[in-house]
Amino acid sequence: MTLSLIGLPGSGKSTVGRQLARRLGLPFLDSDHVIEQRLGCSIREYFEHAGEERFRDIESSVLDEITQADAAVISTGGGSVLRPENRKRLRERGQVVYLRSTPEELFRRLRHDRKRPLLQVEDPLQRLRDLFEERDPLYRETAHFVIETGRPSVATLVNMIVMQLELAGVVSSSQPPALPKV
Repeated sequence: MTLSLIGLPGSGKSTVGRQLARRLGLPFLDSDHVIEQRLGCSIREYFEHAGEERFRDIESSVLDEITQADAAVISTGGGSVLRPENRKRLRERGQVVYLRSTPEELFRRLRHDRKRPLLQVEDPLQRLRDLFEERDPLYRETAHFVIETGRPSVATLVNMIVMQLELAGVVSSSQPPALPKV
């Protein structure tokens, strides 16, 4: 089973993804990390000298490749849903969980982050509101499950995702360990 996490920058895709992969006993892939390894530089640096369009080409290629994994938890970049072919691949090649966060919550988490190229603007909160307005419908179109992130802990979010996957029959319920015979 391939399980992809989508959502705006700062919604917890990488953090939750690592814990979810551990919980499900699956490998974890972070598409942004794979992209940076291929580029040999940070996404921010690449954005600055090559532009967003060329970055999106590389992102699509990497997503095409990693969504073909037999079983993994994949954290995607926030803009991965902008291209129709990415939305189609994500949805058809596994289960997709949208970690939905409000722009205000994301701003609270990201206000000191200098690594995210799309947020290096004069008014990052307004930028997050614009991104949310543009991308929320695309995330919803792509996702099989929507999890409202709010302020729960990472462990709680992982439990919420696993519960949704169990209810949908995507993963089997965790069986309690057998009690030793006395």
